[in-house]
Amino acid sequence: MDIGSAKPEYPHHLVDIRDPSEAYSAADFVQDAIAAIEEIRARGRTPLLVGGTMLYFKALLEGMAEMPAGDPAIRAEIESMAAEQGWPHVHAELAKVDPESAARIHPNHSQRLERALEVYRASGVPMSEWHARQAQGSPLAGYEVRQLAICPWDRAVLHERIALRFQHMLDAGFLAEVGTLHERGDLHADLPAIRAVGYRQLWQHLAGECTLAEAAQSGIAATRQLAKRQLTWLRKWPDLEWIFTDREGNVLESDGSEPEEKLTVVARALKLLGSDTIS
Repeated sequence: MDIGSAKPEYPHHLVDIRDPSEAYSAADFVQDAIAAIEEIRARGRTPLLVGGTMLYFKALLEGMAEMPAGDPAIRAEIESMAAEQGWPHVHAELAKVDPESAARIHPNHSQRLERALEVYRASGVPMSEWHARQAQGSPLAGYEVRQLAICPWDRAVLHERIALRFQHMLDAGFLAEVGTLHERGDLHADLPAIRAVGYRQLWQHLAGECTLAEAAQSGIAATRQLAKRQLTWLRKWPDLEWIFTDREGNVLESDGSEPEEKLTVVARALKLLGSDTIS
């Protein structure tokens, strides 16, 4: 899953560590991220965490409840229920046993629904109660953490870039990449990897549910919705320092005006971090 995930060309940790058929949770990420952070620091370097998966960052920064490990048999039962009756039905089943979690989870957010119902069926305890009674402290307690967000000042620019990015992915062979996954035989539309934005829409096209043009437009719309949700998260994020850019990528002030001192995004980030270099 290289093209649709915008896999970075420069070496990163935690890339290519799972097959698309395997689940990967926020708890898995916290464990793997802490191990990578400690290994980087042991080499005298500064870890940089980059990306946009807010739930995973939140789990790393604030900690998360210790809950039962995943149960493949229970998960298979839930996925079978969803295949026969739809995810809204799974949501209704969750609401019977954990109304608090059900109120927070959208009826079509299959991955979160599956995990919440799985936790209850495995333990007999609602996920909301696990969170309430077992919330842990931050895994990064004792670390100095600085947080930056980079975003175009004009929302229209963001939308233009999302559309352009999707077309660039198609030009780079995104459909063939999804086609290879589709032909494997061991993957299906309800897996978290295949539900990822972009992959889900092209999978639907390959399944004969829509044209390629319709899949592309649906993928662009879903990406815009994802970006909107990310911005909503970030506006409520404590201790976050923003770097705004114009159409050309030049750094702007927090009110959208041009700064007296012109800096690149990297230079502004370094200045906010109080550093001149990044190791």
